Amino acid sequence: MSNPSDKIIIIAAPSGAGKTSIVRFLLNRFETQLGFSISCATRSPRTNEKEGVDYYFISAENFKQKISQDQFAEWEMVYEGKYYGTLRSELSRIWSDKKVPLLDIDVKGGLRVKENYPQSLSIFIQPPSLTELKKRLEARGTETSESLAMRLDKATLEMSFSNQFDKIIINDQLDKACEEVARLVAAYLE
Repeated sequence: MSNPSDKIIIIAAPSGAGKTSIVRFLLNRFETQLGFSISCATRSPRTNEKEGVDYYFISAENFKQKISQDQFAEWEMVYEGKYYGTLRSELSRIWSDKKVPLLDIDVKGGLRVKENYPQSLSIFIQPPSLTELKKRLEARGTETSESLAMRLDKATLEMSFSNQFDKIIINDQLDKACEEVARLVAAYLE
């Protein structure tokens, strides 16, 4: 493998497209080569999410302070008042472990990382259709009718940016999508 300190893998998708499942698969398959980049978020933890494992949950005030101190490699207000971002120190932590950062990230954030780190591999996970995406989001049982409508509107916009990523994988069957992404990652890590 070439020097991991010049590499980043970006997995981006609309909410509900399966990126987190694919990221978990990759971390298991490439456990000695990849490190999960833990994002900061200003939202409350969901059931089963752990501080410092899934996200660093911080206040909006603390997040804005980190923005002013240029501590983020990228950041976005993904939903009104809800900020997410990738700390530069998080990338450095993973590189210092001689691993490649793996980012599970929203679409605009992924594009910003790609812009700032052009040597990165960016993969867009696309749902087979908006109808299927709606079914997946409803099955989570975490959305109100308002938040579901907001996520679907956002997904429509995000899918319009898919061609700006290095690769697009349509997640119509999770096992197949995982293997397709794994092949791309293996080639990038060589």
